[in-house]
Amino acid sequence: MYHILVNAEKLKGKLANALNVVKGVFERAGKKFKVHFTSHQGHATEITEDITSKGEKCSIITMGGDGTLHEVVNGVKDFESCSVGLIPLGTGNDFAESAKIPNDPKKAAEIIAFKAARPIDFIELDNGLRSVNAIGMGIDVDVLKRTYAGKSTGRTKYLKALISSLINFKSVNFTVKYDGKEEKHYGLIAALGNGKQFGGGIKVFPEAEIDDGYMDLVVVDYLSKFKTVIAFIKLMLGKINSIKECTHIKCKQATFIPEDKEYTVQAEGELYENIPFSAKIVPQKLKFYLP
Repeated sequence: MYHILVNAEKLKGKLANALNVVKGVFERAGKKFKVHFTSHQGHATEITEDITSKGEKCSIITMGGDGTLHEVVNGVKDFESCSVGLIPLGTGNDFAESAKIPNDPKKAAEIIAFKAARPIDFIELDNGLRSVNAIGMGIDVDVLKRTYAGKSTGRTKYLKALISSLINFKSVNFTVKYDGKEEKHYGLIAALGNGKQFGGGIKVFPEAEIDDGYMDLVVVDYLSKFKTVIAFIKLMLGKINSIKECTHIKCKQATFIPEDKEYTVQAEGELYENIPFSAKIVPQKLKFYLP
């Protein structure tokens, strides 16, 4: 059974048309499906937990963005019986970009209806929180907070927030431990990526792959205002690794310990306060529909 999750509050215009298109694809493919409407934050997790706890073979299809996908991945109870699919309809669609899933609802639905899911990786924190795309702290969190507080719409809001953060954000002290090493940093960002980008196209992890069994760890240390402008240009071009102050390695486990006890961690754009930022890669466990 294919279970399609749709945000009830946004079921109009583009999303309503997309749902009809997806239903049409599944009907023509002879697939049995059921549509579930989410009504509040965390509802996609609740629905996924209920469906996947029964031990029946199923596919959870999210029609939305990275945030809804994040909820679904964190709701999966049985990875052996469950496959996950994505119809990208969010603002950023960062994971869809990394996974090469088309933004066209018909093409994305056809991948799910006619292809078999294959295993990919995800990042998991010590407290059990999962991240299929990226998780981090520092300027990325500042960008998100400015984005959510702003009035702009579409990808423009991410760009405006990023520029404001690059001008105003101050570096913080933290310790990073990975694969037996320990380093101290005064940095702008500390992040782990399974996908290549976040924030609606900011290519922080250009070398990341969603199924290589590694996380991409990126730390960018303090930059002067002038260097920040240069770094911003390189960042948008996917050349963050050419920045001298950038540390980039592939690892299987990592821990970030901020000096400040009050901090925020983001995962797929969802914000979490003061949670332990210690993570590992979980390889080849999540079955996902890919082109």
